Amino acid sequence: MTTTDDYATYIASLPRVLAGAAVLYRDDEGRVLVVEPNYREGWVLPGGTIESDRGESPRTAARRESAEEIGLDLPLGRLLAVDWTLGPARPPLVAYVYDGGVLDAAQLASIELQEEELISWRLVEPAELTDYLLGALGPRIEEAHRVLQSGEGAAELENGRRPQAS
Repeated sequence: MTTTDDYATYIASLPRVLAGAAVLYRDDEGRVLVVEPNYREGWVLPGGTIESDRGESPRTAARRESAEEIGLDLPLGRLLAVDWTLGPARPPLVAYVYDGGVLDAAQLASIELQEEELISWRLVEPAELTDYLLGALGPRIEEAHRVLQSGEGAAELENGRRPQAS
C-alpha cells in the first residue's frame, strides 16, 4: 500500500462531524427573524448545512443558505458564536452563527420563502427566542444575541452554553 492509500484509509477512519451555519437578522425594533421549517419541529434561523465537500466555508454557507431560504443575499457581519452540539441519533454538530445586521422595512417586505423547506417566518422578541428555538438552538441564539449586544468577541459554546473553564 502506498502512503497515499494509507492516508486515505486514515481519513476514512476519522469520526464524522456535521457543520452548519446560520444568520441572525434583526429588525429596527431589535426582534430576531426566525423561520419555520416543514421538516422538523420548532423554528430556526435562516441557515443550513455547510457543503464542505464543495470547499464551502461557514460564512459562505450562511450567506448561500440565507439567499436560498429567504431570498436575501447580503454581506454578513462578524461571527457571533460557534457551538459544539452533541445530539441523539446523529454525529456531533459544529454550528456557526453570523450577524446579518438590521433589516429595513423594504428588505423584510422582499423576503421570499423557499417553499420546499419553509412554511413561514416571523420576528421574535429576544426574550422569547427559547419559546421558538428548541433544544440547544435556543440558548445558542440567545448567547449569540447577547454577544451582539455586548460587543464581545464570538462565544465558544457547547450544547448552546459557555463551557466551564478547565
